[in-house]
Amino acid sequence: MNGAFDKPAPWQRLARVFGGFDGPLAAAILLLAAIGLVAMYSAGYDHGTRFVDHGRNMLLAALVIFLVAQLTPQQLMQLAVPLYVVGVVLLLGVEFFGITRKGATRWIDLQLIVIQPSEILKIATPLMLAWWFQRREGQLRAPDFVAALVLLAIPFGLILKQPDLGTALLVLAGGLYVMFFAGLSWWLIGPALAVGAVGIVLLVAFGDAACQPGVDWQVLRDYQKQRVCTLLDPTADPLGKGFHIIQGMIAIGSGGMTGKGFMNGTQTHLEFIPERTTDFIFAAYAEEFGLLGCVLLLLGFVFLIFRGLMIAAEAPTLFSRLLAGAVTLGFFTYAMVNMGMVSGILPVVGIPLPFVSYGGTAMVTLGLGLGILMSIARSKRLMQS
Repeated sequence: MNGAFDKPAPWQRLARVFGGFDGPLAAAILLLAAIGLVAMYSAGYDHGTRFVDHGRNMLLAALVIFLVAQLTPQQLMQLAVPLYVVGVVLLLGVEFFGITRKGATRWIDLQLIVIQPSEILKIATPLMLAWWFQRREGQLRAPDFVAALVLLAIPFGLILKQPDLGTALLVLAGGLYVMFFAGLSWWLIGPALAVGAVGIVLLVAFGDAACQPGVDWQVLRDYQKQRVCTLLDPTADPLGKGFHIIQGMIAIGSGGMTGKGFMNGTQTHLEFIPERTTDFIFAAYAEEFGLLGCVLLLLGFVFLIFRGLMIAAEAPTLFSRLLAGAVTLGFFTYAMVNMGMVSGILPVVGIPLPFVSYGGTAMVTLGLGLGILMSIARSKRLMQS
């Protein structure tokens, strides 16, 4: 009899399914989604069905957020190893049976669907490393970080070989964020940052000589070298490789303080901005909404990142803290790299702007990351209620 009385009512079970969601995080998502829809309508209303498809992709991402949020951090931890193994196996499948498009082999045909396995590793890699450090909690030693580095190097190397430098850097960043939050020593981080800084200074100082035809950069492919050289001097080939960066900077600069107005961007609608609905949509947005619109977009990302880091700080377990922190800084990396490459600060590497750029796979990956954050925040709220 007691068991019958203890059984929750249907409305209580329903309230548990729909309750406990983090309000501030949801508000940040809604703000950025609204900006993304407005930007996509202007940039893509005359570009086939891009706007309708973008709205559909957002609804799909919302469904993914809702479903992933139903999982507990313990269930997420159980998925870490299988998801990582499946992702790596699919990457190996791409290596041997992949589909090549535009000179890159990044996709695999599973008969029912064609997928890009590298997108899975954006989430699977930090998930796996968070699982690894959770298992080593209280007894972390240098070999544990070496093992984590090996786990990170496998997908990074396979994705880099496709080649897909942009996605490889995102996977690398996600893994390094986990290692940083796990307690990676500054004695190792500092020298790496110093070497990177020295490399950038030398590249700027001797870029003209290094970018001459026939100079082999060894570690980078020719097209990657060209991207870096184009960043250093886009005017060297203004109608070719430098066209993207130059037109992006013109659009951003012409927006001024308040922009040209919704759907009034001349650079955008006269087809001067290439990839205006995908990688370079930030240029179209900046042209029409100006500095004030860009500040609003940046504040939306800052709010999202701040809330994600708060969720990470309040998480009850090491696994949750590491995963939430890495996922949150992943959004920071996406936004920083995309805006940087469109503004001519960073090389063009083909990374979308979250919520704003068109792309179904990227939107689902975004939903997975936000669903993980919501799951961690929600589990803590439900435990306290």
